[in-house]
Amino acid sequence: MIMHQLNAQPVTMVLEGASRQKYTFQVYPWGTSFKSVGGVYVVTHAEPNLQGGNNHKIIYVGQTGDLSERFEFHHKASCFRLHKASHICVYLEQAERSRLTIESGLIASYNPACNG
Repeated sequence: MIMHQLNAQPVTMVLEGASRQKYTFQVYPWGTSFKSVGGVYVVTHAEPNLQGGNNHKIIYVGQTGDLSERFEFHHKASCFRLHKASHICVYLEQAERSRLTIESGLIASYNPACNG
């Protein structure tokens, strides 16, 4: 589980890939609309914790060249519903090669339920 605090602005989450490289993601509620930019995204299910924030369970890691179009008809939408997706976390990265490296490292590190 990954934790974040509600009172911090903006809300961020640091994730570590298999190479031990760390990435700071912006955390948004599910359904947020994004601009047409490239990035790596992480779909999570969050539940409140005793510290006033949320514990996030990573359910999917993906990458796209256009965050504005990626989620409306996502090919894993049924898995997202099954695992009660509540947030989407975004790391902006324009270079596809970098996005693919980050994506594969995070999948290897967290083994999300909807990847695979």
